[in-house]
Amino acid sequence: MSQTADGGAPARGAAWKIVLSVVAVTGAVGFLLSRSMKEGAEYYKHVDEVMAAPDALRSKRLQVHGHVVKDSIEQGRGTLQYRFKIESRPPRAAAVISANYSGLVPDTFKSGAEVVAKGTIGPDNVLQIVPDGIMAKCPSKYDAAKAGGTDPAATAATAPTAAATAPGAAPRL
Repeated sequence: MSQTADGGAPARGAAWKIVLSVVAVTGAVGFLLSRSMKEGAEYYKHVDEVMAAPDALRSKRLQVHGHVVKDSIEQGRGTLQYRFKIESRPPRAAAVISANYSGLVPDTFKSGAEVVAKGTIGPDNVLQIVPDGIMAKCPSKYDAAKAGGTDPAATAATAPTAAATAPGAAPRL
């Protein structure tokens, strides 16, 4: 009875147990989250950002964004080994990085294509791309101003046909 009449000894001990349990569980969850995220973490950088500080990014997993330099793609004869260069374009600062890749490339991978390459920077400042690590942006086939041409569907829809312009001809649907 003296413990309950005392008024706080059992309650204080129970409170410390609860606080310590919450701290332990929170710490364990935080540790697990940080370990699981660390394995899959990748830095998303543009070519100029990578080349500004390649030593700081050397052992880190990267996704490098840029454009394939015109006529820089080299493929080993009879192999799936590729060497090419990726550049940054305005308004970003001018920079170029060399890249090595082994594997199948997307159909849209060509000179001038916008790409994101996953890999790591080697000691010679060359991007070593992981398997299936190239994503090439599909160029817009429907942007007539960029392509320098016209969209055939749009031209056909707006151009009058011979039957539609003939006097007395019924309208075509």
